[in-house]
Amino acid sequence: MSEENLNNEVQPEAAEAPVSADATTQVAPAETPVSEVPQEPAPVAETEEPQVIIQKERGFAHYVGFALLCVLCICFFFMPGIALTFGVSRLVPLPGAAAWIFSAILSFVIWLVFKLKIKGFKKSFYIYIGLCVVVLAILIAIEVLTDNLNVFSSIFALLTGAAG
Repeated sequence: MSEENLNNEVQPEAAEAPVSADATTQVAPAETPVSEVPQEPAPVAETEEPQVIIQKERGFAHYVGFALLCVLCICFFFMPGIALTFGVSRLVPLPGAAAWIFSAILSFVIWLVFKLKIKGFKKSFYIYIGLCVVVLAILIAIEVLTDNLNVFSSIFALLTGAAG
């Protein structure tokens, strides 16, 4: 009987051992991730809402302003040629169409010289724009320093054909 008691005692211990082993295995994994590896926050699902683009109707002033800006850009691009044409017109009278053609040809030739001498379209364009700014500054200085020579009104009259 003592052997039976020993067997009975061993069996309940064997039955209790897996339960305690299961309890330790369940506790150990729960403690390991919390203490060793920090968990990254779960990514928040982004919801994309459709974008509504509202386009306003542009008024007449918008188009007039755009046209004026285009004219000023063209005049600014032709500024070196226009300045040379103005200088030539002081010596020889030029009609309006000839002044525009002469200005365009001179400006294109000046830009072409910059393009051929300076490698790269972008760099040569920037330097040409810098030249246009310098020419504009010189014309403004002449306008301010001289009393009887109205540079910009004379250039405008020359290009419209009103100079005579």
